[in-house]
Amino acid sequence: MSDIARGLRTGQYEDSRNLASRVALHEKFSTNRYGWHRWVLDQLDAPERASLLEVGCGDGSLWSKNSDRLPATWDLTLSDFSLGMVRDAQRNVNQLTVNSRFVVADAQALPFADSAFDCVIANHMLYHLADRGSALCEMWRVLTDDGHLIAATNGRDHLQEIRELLSEFDESLAVAFGLLSHEPFNLETGAEQLTRRFERVEMRRYPDSLTITDADPLIQYVNSSLTAGPLLGDRLADFAGFVESKIAEHGAIRVTKTAGLFLARKQPRPLPSAGPAS
Repeated sequence: MSDIARGLRTGQYEDSRNLASRVALHEKFSTNRYGWHRWVLDQLDAPERASLLEVGCGDGSLWSKNSDRLPATWDLTLSDFSLGMVRDAQRNVNQLTVNSRFVVADAQALPFADSAFDCVIANHMLYHLADRGSALCEMWRVLTDDGHLIAATNGRDHLQEIRELLSEFDESLAVAFGLLSHEPFNLETGAEQLTRRFERVEMRRYPDSLTITDADPLIQYVNSSLTAGPLLGDRLADFAGFVESKIAEHGAIRVTKTAGLFLARKQPRPLPSAGPAS
């Protein structure tokens, strides 16, 4: 296991608490009210009786936030390398009517048979992997011949104003903001990586931004993302005062979001049209 993976499993993603802090900021202040998880599900091209795998499922939000529109004929397999995440997903998804199972699994060595799934979903997780090539080979392997991968990620400019805010307060915080692999997987680089394995790749963007009018959710977001650990004591108080002064000065902190996904076919065939995004 790489140092990045160990850090994620024992720190950032030991369970879903840090993830929940980050999701809360987007849910409260996103300008696109349609909802990221609703939009992602719109992009699925799954048959009526489908077997779906989510790799890096987190707390299962993709499914719990679409509980009113999941066909009872779908079979879901939710996997994550973190036992805490899998347990949180199980609590959130087990109450749904859809058939589901939960597996602790490494994306780089999936414990599933060849051609087992009609769709694989990798939602904002591929950029964490040290050996992304092996993970993509595994996702290709477990897909049926006419199956497809949905790989969600961000663009280079995603949340750039938060990084600038951190740099203005303390340059070291901007460096410690987030934990990604050295070779990025983003909206600018993802297609080239996917076409090494998949036959047809299409990128779709989700238009959105943040208008942050309350300091506390932003502070919690930053604290949940710092690789060196959260701000505490006087340092936390200083940062809170700094953020509050910026909101008071400008009325809000406006933040760029560049998010989207790739649809990648194992075999070439026409792709479905994009669903609502605004």
